[in-house]
Amino acid sequence: VQLQASGGGSVQAGGSLRLSCAANPRIFSRYTMGWFRQAPGKEREFVAAISWSGSTYYADSVKGRFTISRDNAKNTVYLQMSGLKPEDTAVYYCASGPLFRYGSREGFDYWGQGTQVTVSS
Repeated sequence: VQLQASGGGSVQAGGSLRLSCAANPRIFSRYTMGWFRQAPGKEREFVAAISWSGSTYYADSVKGRFTISRDNAKNTVYLQMSGLKPEDTAVYYCASGPLFRYGSREGFDYWGQGTQVTVSS
């Protein structure tokens, strides 16, 4: 397994969750790590990304509520989600790749299996 996501679950609106994604070092070192999500019947969409040097990027819908971080010693990327809303309900995927284009799946060559996040009102 190249990317292993965990930490999903069910939470009430306003609550918090932290997702983790453990990566194979070969596809973590020097790569941008990202989180995407896909709700039922919708396209997979960009959530957040972090470069190897720590630059972060967020979708407008999650700015101020979600925080992406990475621990390069542990080959792990995190997504701290706060102020969760029912519209955040989706399967969340972590991804890695050598290139990053804001908002795009292009450049992300490796994908995890996804973890379900459900937010109830």
